[in-house]
Amino acid sequence: MTRKTRFHMIGGFLGAGKTTTISRLARRYQEQGLTVGIVTNDQAAGLVDTELLQSQGFEVGEVAGACFCCSFNQLTETLGKLEGSQHPDIILAEPVGSCTDLVATVAQPLMQFANRELEIGPYAVILKPSHGKKILRGSGQRGFSPQAEYIFRKQLEEADLLLVNRIDQLTTQDRDELVELLNQNFPGREILCISAKTGENIDRLMTALNQSGEHCRRILDIDYDIYAAGEAELGWLNANISIQAEVEFDLDLILTNLLQQMVDEMHELGSEVAHLKVIGQAEGAYAVANAISNDQPVQLSLASEHRTRFAELVVNARIAIPPETLEATFRKVLEHLANRNSLVVATTALNCLKPGRPVPTHRFNGD
Repeated sequence: MTRKTRFHMIGGFLGAGKTTTISRLARRYQEQGLTVGIVTNDQAAGLVDTELLQSQGFEVGEVAGACFCCSFNQLTETLGKLEGSQHPDIILAEPVGSCTDLVATVAQPLMQFANRELEIGPYAVILKPSHGKKILRGSGQRGFSPQAEYIFRKQLEEADLLLVNRIDQLTTQDRDELVELLNQNFPGREILCISAKTGENIDRLMTALNQSGEHCRRILDIDYDIYAAGEAELGWLNANISIQAEVEFDLDLILTNLLQQMVDEMHELGSEVAHLKVIGQAEGAYAVANAISNDQPVQLSLASEHRTRFAELVVNARIAIPPETLEATFRKVLEHLANRNSLVVATTALNCLKPGRPVPTHRFNGD
């Protein structure tokens, strides 16, 4: 009998730390002698996550142009290609961070149509602490509309396993409060506190993901009008950029300056950053920077410590702002960055949009 591939979907809101968690898990699985495939997902081509994971040596398939649920056939084709190339022991899949209802539209259909090839593990959803505390408390300025918060909550509601990430940045009091809020709002879920950055409790996560039994059974009662409105409030930008100069520049500094200027502009416009990320590559060196909210500093998550005269960048922005305003602001920031640092900046590809209404290929209602 052919061995089944274990399929793990790791969800969570934009900026929750899905890619870092998946990278950490994939490396641990490989250390155990297992082969790993990864599937990334985005509303448009040009994804930082794909570039980053491939730069780390992982086998990556990308589903671009729509979420897993609306591109289910493309998802199964991508899974088939991974199966054909290496027959992985584990597949880790990262859905779009603004999507929900994935148990009914992805996990259950895979159980129905790919049950001979795949064994579906628990659905893990990562809590983004910076917005999670404000949204789950239901108080103060929370940054997003009620419709976007609806998506945030629905993601957590359908999970088998809830992950509080970035505990290396949280006090014990903050961590305990988040766990209590999750228990109050979503009782009956297993909760793990992890740090994808440092690797803390990743072994416990692997044990939880390896559990046997029935998983992915929480079918949401969901209003697709509210869901669609929440997604539509986000501006979505993917861009490929080349930068060059007559004298060497610090690649890490350019990336962090670019994102910090974007965050500053969004703060001035009163628009909430869901996630900003950029990967830069030059002469085989890579750097990655992230911003996950308006009130947290830009982080250099991968330092290159490299100086160069030429670099290629991939930028992804997910911000609560109309896409035309997002594009205009981004071009303004690029011009400022070029003038301030004596750079020649060329945009080789740019796609700016707002997600359309989700129309799943399949949806199982639990009957």
